[in-house]
Order: sequence, then C-alpha cells, then structure tokens
Amino acid sequence: MLLLIVMSNTAFFLWAADYGPSGWHPIEGSMVDRIVQFLVITMLDLRVYPLFAFLFGYGMMQLFLRQTAAGTSERAAAGLLRRRSLWLIVFGFVHAALLMAGDIIGSYGLAGLVLGWLFLRRANRTLLVWSGVAVALIVVTTAPAIGALLGGDLGRLGTPAAEPTTVRYAAGEPDLLAAAATRLGTWSFVTLGGALLSFTAHAVILLGFWAARRRILEEPHQHLRLLRWTAAVGLTIGWLGGLPAALAQVGVLDVPPAAVSEDGVFGLLQNGTGIAAGLGYVAVFGLVAHRLAQRPRHGHAVLAVAAVGKRSLSCYLTHSLIFAPVLAAWGLGLGAQLTSATMALFAIGVWLVTVCGAYALERKGWRGPAEVALRHLTYRQNR
Repeated sequence: MLLLIVMSNTAFFLWAADYGPSGWHPIEGSMVDRIVQFLVITMLDLRVYPLFAFLFGYGMMQLFLRQTAAGTSERAAAGLLRRRSLWLIVFGFVHAALLMAGDIIGSYGLAGLVLGWLFLRRANRTLLVWSGVAVALIVVTTAPAIGALLGGDLGRLGTPAAEPTTVRYAAGEPDLLAAAATRLGTWSFVTLGGALLSFTAHAVILLGFWAARRRILEEPHQHLRLLRWTAAVGLTIGWLGGLPAALAQVGVLDVPPAAVSEDGVFGLLQNGTGIAAGLGYVAVFGLVAHRLAQRPRHGHAVLAVAAVGKRSLSCYLTHSLIFAPVLAAWGLGLGAQLTSATMALFAIGVWLVTVCGAYALERKGWRGPAEVALRHLTYRQNR
C-alpha cells in the first residue's frame, strides 16, 4: 500500500515540468516517461486513496473490537477512537505545515471522527446500506461523464486547463513560509473535502468497518470467493476507468483539453471508478496473505514488508521527510531535474529505505516513533 501511495505522489514534485490540461502529469518526456505516466494514471491515480481509506476503517473497527473484547465498555472504546481521530488531525496539520500538502492523515482523522460517531456501533446491515448509498451517489456523479462519453461529446464537461498540482503542493515555491501557507490551504481543502464530501471515502470506510467485523483480512481462507470476485471485478472496472485518461495523456487519443481536466469526462470517469480499483487491491492483498500463510517459513523480504505494515504511519511520514526537502524548490530542488520515470525510481528508492528502517526496528523489537507518539497521546487519559 505504501509503495503505491509514494508512487502516486511522484508527479506532485515535478515542479519545473510543463503540465497538461489535467494538471496531474507533465506533457513532456521520453518513451519511458510516457509508459510510467500511462501506468500511474491507469493503476494508481485516484485508486490508492480508497485502498488507504478502507484499511483505515478496518483498523478503526479492529481497535474497537479489541478494546471491547478486553472488557472496555463500548462507550469508552468509542471515546478512545475519538481521541485517536482528533490526534490524527493534529498529526496531519503538522505534516502539511512542514512537508506535504496532500496529507491524508487529517482527512481520515476527520472522517473517522464523523463516521465513527455515526456508524461505529451500528449493525452490519446498516453499514452495508449506507455504503451502498454512498456508492449510488458516486454513480450519479459519474453518470454525466458516461453520458457524454457515449454521446461522443467529450468537450461537454470540464475546464480547458487546470492549475498544475505542483502549484497547490507548493513544490516550486522557494520561500519556506510561503510554501507552508500554500500547503496548509491545500491541506484544509483536502481534509474537509475528503472527509465530509468524498462519497468514495465514506463508502470504503464503512465497508472497512463491516469487513473487520467479519475478519476478512485476518482469515482470508474463509472468504476466498469474495476476495477473488472483488479482485477480478474491482481491478477490471478500476483500470478500464483510468484507461481513457491514460491514453489521452500519452497521445493515443486526441481529445479536447476539457475532457482530461479534473471535472471533465475522463477525469470524472477516472475518479468514479477509483473505489472499484481500491477494493480490488485490498482483495489482491488478502489473496496474497492467504498464499503466504500457507508457507511454513517466510523470507526476509516478507518479514520486512510486514514490519512496514506495523509501522505504516511512521513510514508514510518518512516518505515526506525525504521527498519534500530533497525535491521541493525550498529544499534542494532536485524535482526540477527529474522526469516521470526517474521520479518513479526515486520513489521506489525512498520506499526501500523505509522497508530497511522498519525491518531494523522490527529486529530490535521497537515500534515506529509515530506509532509510539500516537499511542501515548491516545491512551494517556486512560492511565
């Protein structure tokens, strides 16, 4: 998951490149750069965050169930999760102020605060009904794009040009304070919009609640049919939904600039199918876990990736701790020298650094520093 996230964030730091009408990816580069852009748009853009949101909801419910199983009252367990969500918002604010405008910790903290209050103790049927309502709203918001696509009027929706995401992420801003102000403005929009207005986040977090109660990821062998169907259908819909935007990006499709903007036909189609891909990735990871569980022993690579999972918050923050000072204009400014392909290699390298670091901590029996801090702040009122 964290490798997919760090890969999906690469384009935000190519601040010296010329961007296309979508504002998400450069319009220049070699054949290798085009291949990377094609793969990222098809498989990652707007597809990884639903995966993260599902696992966030799953983790919330896991924590709630562990607390109640240990004898904590449901009310006290819900209160603990509220404190955790509030501290996640604080973590996200600091993360954005110092490093990363696109922080999602604050967004999921706020979503956890609201959805936890409304749904944490609801029945499974209620969770499925309301997640279905959220999915229906996604379909409604995507319907105009599907209509325009079927009608051949690709320029009907959207704006001709969009501001590059690098501007909103302040990657090209040399002034440290000005960059921080821009990042916080973007973070506020991402946090409020993502938590309160994103039907995708609402649907997958509620599905995460439901899936955790059924222990789908802890006991994948009990849910193989569901996981296989979800993987096949989810990834097919998700990748096909991103394909038109990817083909337009690499020049295979000649379409009006408005079509590939965020609110254009291809942009809406890509956004609307992101939930399917996110759930598909969750199912794939569940199937991989099932296969690995059948092995008597695991190699160092599996143990190292598992160590990252135990320290996901620390590793996620470490990505930004390396990315921002090295790539942004207010730091070393290396983002001006990279392309889509070389940036992808840099991202893989950053992820491998966190894998090695997490494995070293695991061998010493140490938790991640962010996990330690969050746990202390969340539980200290119970001591």
